[in-house]
Amino acid sequence: MPALHDLSAAELSVAYGRRDLSPVEVAEAVLARIEACEPRVNAMFIVSRDAALAAAREAERRWRAGAAVSPIDGVPITLKENLYTRGDPAPIGTAAGSLAPREVDSPVAARVREAGCVIVGKTTMPDFGMLSSGTSSLHGITRNPWRLDRNPAGSSSGAAAAAAAGYGPLHVGTDIGGSVRLPCTHTGLFGLKPSTGRIPIDPPYTGRVAGPMTRTARDAAMLMEAITRPDVRDWMSLPYQPIDYAAQLDGLSVRGVRIGLMLDMKAGLPVDPEVRANCEAAARALANAGAIVEPADTFMTPAMLDGMCAFFEARSNLDLAAMTDAQRAAVLPFVVEWATWRASAFTGRDVMAGYGQVMAMREAAVRAVGAFDYVLSPVSPVPPYAAELHSPNEDPHRALEHIAFTVAYNMSDQPAASVNWGYTSDGLPIGVQLVGQRFDDLGTMRLARAVELLRPAQKPWPNP
Repeated sequence: MPALHDLSAAELSVAYGRRDLSPVEVAEAVLARIEACEPRVNAMFIVSRDAALAAAREAERRWRAGAAVSPIDGVPITLKENLYTRGDPAPIGTAAGSLAPREVDSPVAARVREAGCVIVGKTTMPDFGMLSSGTSSLHGITRNPWRLDRNPAGSSSGAAAAAAAGYGPLHVGTDIGGSVRLPCTHTGLFGLKPSTGRIPIDPPYTGRVAGPMTRTARDAAMLMEAITRPDVRDWMSLPYQPIDYAAQLDGLSVRGVRIGLMLDMKAGLPVDPEVRANCEAAARALANAGAIVEPADTFMTPAMLDGMCAFFEARSNLDLAAMTDAQRAAVLPFVVEWATWRASAFTGRDVMAGYGQVMAMREAAVRAVGAFDYVLSPVSPVPPYAAELHSPNEDPHRALEHIAFTVAYNMSDQPAASVNWGYTSDGLPIGVQLVGQRFDDLGTMRLARAVELLRPAQKPWPNP
């Protein structure tokens, strides 16, 4: 039997129902795992030991009384630092942020509490969530459990590292340009960037979503039933659909499914040969299973990617301009340089030109995926890079060159999942991205589950 901290949410739910395991002993095991690994991994901002054990005791009483409030009642979970939890600070990854406790739960936190989940703590993120890296002026360096000298990527860096290291089965991150999928591909996880509005979030913002980060699509499906429930604070929410994602996850036949294979975005960083070969192997397996796999032309242009970067830079530059000198001095210098090197001189015309490229990218993404049932591509063009780097190329003037495969689907509202397929020659995970039609989150997750069943044998999870 796997160690308690390595058990899936699905396994825990069954064990709780049979009274083979108690939520208390599982919470204790997860907390012990965190204590053992954290000096090396640095995935946690807050470890809520006392609150987690109290919640586990309540869950234990409910299961014993036959009154569990959901299938994931008593299952350990972590939440990214910027998903506010009542009574905890949320400085958004930066030493310039406020450490004042938040007064109310965010929608995701409220929903997982209602489902009985045991929140074991909050995970790390880089400054303002605007780096795809595990570096932070507040948290330090979060490391990839597969190899501690490698980066887990970001901005949901702590969530990914926690999941891969075995800090329980359920984790939630946020994604505005790839911040769920990029960490998942670098740590071997399943991650879903849902359709915009599928999972309520506060505050809402263009392209910003919360998404599950788990070791399997099934665990993510179990979590989706809870966190997709409505919340009036998100004015971008989709109409609520009471879908039992876990019950409908299995059974998709890929025979006859039309899949577009997009191997090169022709913008941003070039695709590493191992990343390309990994995606081609997934495409062959799908074709051998009966899918119709056809080449898909890229829709991204360098101008679109640069316009997207300019939009992000302008937004962050505005945030920096509102700070005091002392606050700005506390922010990572890399982030300051990235947000100011050209954005400080932007005119309204410049910003609107960038926004126009974002809208062009949105339209092109929907059309490109619409030519197929789904699109298959790499997630990141590069495998895991050095832990200390702020971005793969360590260039603050081109800091987001690695998000060309992911960012468009944030702007186009489409669901996109990262699923691990294989490994680099030195044993590091490489995922593939599966993109669905707008609002077809269930279909995208069903395809991800089918891919899990087709993929080669997976390596054991790391023991950092």
